[in-house]
Amino acid sequence: MRLRFHKRWLIVGFIGVTLFGSIPPGWGVVEVHAAADIASVTSSLQIQTKLAEGMAIRQTSIAFKYKGSTKNIENMLKQAMNGALDKDPYTKYIVDRYAYSWRGTAGYAKISVQITYRETAEQSAYVNERVRTILKEIIGPNMNDHQKVKAIHDYVVMNLKYDENLQRYTAYEGLRTGEAVCQGYTLLTYKLLKGAGLENLIVEGTAGGQLHAWNLVLLDSKWYHIDTTWDDPIRDSLTGIRYTYYLRTDKQMRSDHTWTKNYPAATSTYKEILHNLIKKGGKVTAFYQELEEDLGYNLYNDDAIISNSTGLQSKVKQGLKKNKRTVTIRYSGKEQKLLEDLGGLYTLNIKNISYLMEPLEGTDDWRVEIHWDLK
Repeated sequence: MRLRFHKRWLIVGFIGVTLFGSIPPGWGVVEVHAAADIASVTSSLQIQTKLAEGMAIRQTSIAFKYKGSTKNIENMLKQAMNGALDKDPYTKYIVDRYAYSWRGTAGYAKISVQITYRETAEQSAYVNERVRTILKEIIGPNMNDHQKVKAIHDYVVMNLKYDENLQRYTAYEGLRTGEAVCQGYTLLTYKLLKGAGLENLIVEGTAGGQLHAWNLVLLDSKWYHIDTTWDDPIRDSLTGIRYTYYLRTDKQMRSDHTWTKNYPAATSTYKEILHNLIKKGGKVTAFYQELEEDLGYNLYNDDAIISNSTGLQSKVKQGLKKNKRTVTIRYSGKEQKLLEDLGGLYTLNIKNISYLMEPLEGTDDWRVEIHWDLK
């Protein structure tokens, strides 16, 4: 019986491209003939492993033989590629585009996969080396996981600036230039958390009506959202670190973030976790207390409510004694009254007062960040 010869092309776009960029027009598939001595595979899992190994070292061309029915080979290739990408979230989000082709018979095929990356093998090696160096600088030998997450969050926020030209997508570009879009923030956060031994995932969705990405981190067997991009103030005058999106639940994040894929549920409220850690006491109690203040959880104490200029000045004076140029308060009253009270701060030795206000979650009051310069 004469064997029937099959030839198939399949171009597959990648969700990371549509999320953070676009495929250049006119890009197509070029036929690549497999070499005679390339390895053979016989299952979808083996194809997935072959692809994962190749992408891990940033191979731009991966070729192999497949022995088996080619009836559903296109679906098999698609599933194998998706599986390989899901195995390594970092690689998944630096694959710019890929295409694969096959040619063969009903029971045999030569397969070629062409891949374009946003980050080369050398650039990924640079990221890995920088991550090791950064972790040595910011992670102490006796730090617990809560301290590690805080140190990594703060490092990313303080050392990256949002790329408003929307040109820099990778951790490499973020480390080399100091600028990146949300994907770069998320990839660097992913690498640092993983390097510190903290399991974490990349979440893709929307925020503020725009396509967006952030992280999920596993801390003491509980999952939390962490968005280093949205915790980085864009305004130059507000140079501090924000913690609005630090270790948040699904419910808290859904106030302005959305996602449709299935991710581990984040249901534990960190405010309660932190409160219990403080009550427990121990060597790191002072860290937890300071963290509680940084996260604004102390605003929920009964004595935290401020409703006049006297209380406002008292809080700013406390900040000045600690050499701070910002404080966060809980304010009860209308914005016009707040403006009047803020004006009274100019009697102190400060200038260029600015503020951010938003509803304090679960209350009828305001969460107000106040920033200033010294005269």
